[in-house]
Amino acid sequence: MTRLTSAARSLAVAAAALFALSSVTPAAARQEPRAPRDFVALRSVDPTIIQEMRYPYEHNFTGAPVDGYDQPLCILTRPAAEALHRAQTKLLRRGYSLKVYDCYRPQRAVDNFVRWAEDPDALTMKAEFYPRVDKSRLFADGYIAEKSGHSRGSTMDLTLVKLPALPTRPYRHGQQLAPCYAPKAQRFPDNSIDMGTGFDCFDTLAHTDDPRIKGVQRTHRDMLRTALGAVGFVNLPEEWWHFTYQPEVFPDRYFDFPVAWRSVAGHR
Repeated sequence: MTRLTSAARSLAVAAAALFALSSVTPAAARQEPRAPRDFVALRSVDPTIIQEMRYPYEHNFTGAPVDGYDQPLCILTRPAAEALHRAQTKLLRRGYSLKVYDCYRPQRAVDNFVRWAEDPDALTMKAEFYPRVDKSRLFADGYIAEKSGHSRGSTMDLTLVKLPALPTRPYRHGQQLAPCYAPKAQRFPDNSIDMGTGFDCFDTLAHTDDPRIKGVQRTHRDMLRTALGAVGFVNLPEEWWHFTYQPEVFPDRYFDFPVAWRSVAGHR
């Protein structure tokens, strides 16, 4: 009788475990989203393009790693990645390389930017990225929005590097910040050629055709725009680094899968 009771008890425990598993099935089914097969890691299309992804780390205008950037990886729609490869092939012959700062951006990262912009006390990186802009103006002036073309997968932020590429010194927490529009020798060190401002500079000097940008800085901006325009990219006039491949694969969809290799695993 004792053996039968023990066996019955074991069956009851097993049944309870199965019930517990079945009860979490709906939650388990809500796994994090993966990228559609139209997306690829840029490195799998062109490993020569330099990647200096800013948002997985604290050296960005928020001063902290941004939600959704699980790994420092450029993900793009396949046509955009292949177009970048075509531009890179031509630039390499001239002794230059493309360098990307940001590519596909999940909606959760955009939401992170919005929360940061609404916090008047989050001013850690003001001295570098928006020294002449009052933070209360970031939405009105168009620097922050609730939706971003980056989330559609065909938009990226990038620059040019003269080869051979020198290493870029890592950002040190708490280091003294210099304005993003300061002379290149005074700005945060970047191995890119001089575009007149640093990346993500919330300032009118970052407008691609700002008349104050002249000489070699103008030449460099025109070089980047011409190289990318020849393969189908359109520049955002307010940001010299911001380009969108057209026609977009997803002109009306905003994705939220994380920036990570697992999001595009098996996509080639």
